[in-house]
Amino acid sequence: MLLTGATGFVGSAVARALAKRRARLRLLVRPGSNRRNLTGLEAELVEGDLTSPESLTRAVEGCRYLVHVAADYRLWVPNPEAMIRANVGGTMALMRAAQAAGVERIVYCSSVAALGLTKNGSPADETTPVSEEAIVGTYKKSKYEAEQAVLKLVRESSLPAVIVNPAAPVGPRDIRPTPTGKMIADAAAGRMPAYLDTGLCVVHVDDVAEGHALALERGRVGERYILGGENLSMPEILSLADAAVGKRRRRVRLSERLLWPVAVASEALARRIGFEPLVTRDALLMARKKMFFSSAKAIAELGYKPRPAREAIYDAVAWFRQNGMVRA
Repeated sequence: MLLTGATGFVGSAVARALAKRRARLRLLVRPGSNRRNLTGLEAELVEGDLTSPESLTRAVEGCRYLVHVAADYRLWVPNPEAMIRANVGGTMALMRAAQAAGVERIVYCSSVAALGLTKNGSPADETTPVSEEAIVGTYKKSKYEAEQAVLKLVRESSLPAVIVNPAAPVGPRDIRPTPTGKMIADAAAGRMPAYLDTGLCVVHVDDVAEGHALALERGRVGERYILGGENLSMPEILSLADAAVGKRRRRVRLSERLLWPVAVASEALARRIGFEPLVTRDALLMARKKMFFSSAKAIAELGYKPRPAREAIYDAVAWFRQNGMVRA
């Protein structure tokens, strides 16, 4: 079985979920990548990159199954072409290589970023309509385009792919960290004195990983499955991060309108100096809608069982503490 993205946050959790099932793992890793998350895993490592089709062909050769998790996940993208090339072009190259190699079953890790949102803020599901014009940011656009391309291959060339759409995973081994993980770490460390009125579907990364394994075993080809957890407002998320360190903090709710000029100036400075801006226009646009989702389909069809968000946030904070990202 070939797994991509195993050095990353979600991918390393997926690798462990598959290893528990005694899968023989072949892991695609980029040359020079941080392999800390692979500690303790028994697997064959093959070097390659989503932007190198030849390496993908070599990696998938002889594999019966493919789980594709690797992606360029950033909210600040000064070079959109590089992200599109990896997330869309790389995914398509890998799918075609898998078909040519005779892979029997594929799980493609998309994102809820590729799905639609309801107008009234109620939880969206796999059938909620998507307005392409309303998709904000290069990352979301890349995941939407990649997902649509995979579905097209399923329809037109019988690609044996099942799609999973993780919500906002948090938990251990978030080494970068991801944007959601950084928010949790900053809140726990007292580095987040203010917030925007938005909301997320928070899920434990290990539940997302289990969802991948269940999709491989039970998912229907051509179907999408949201792997979410608990829908929480931003104050609720921040309160759980506070509770995880035993400190209650007061925070100010900010207006998007006040932050817009800050985002414009921050982005301009970031492009000139080369750092990640504190806040971006895309982030402000995303915050306008609560990213709430229903996992009912995955629960009913896959046997997916997400735990409470409290456990996810507590485990994330504990790991950040152990690794010096939040003071004990």
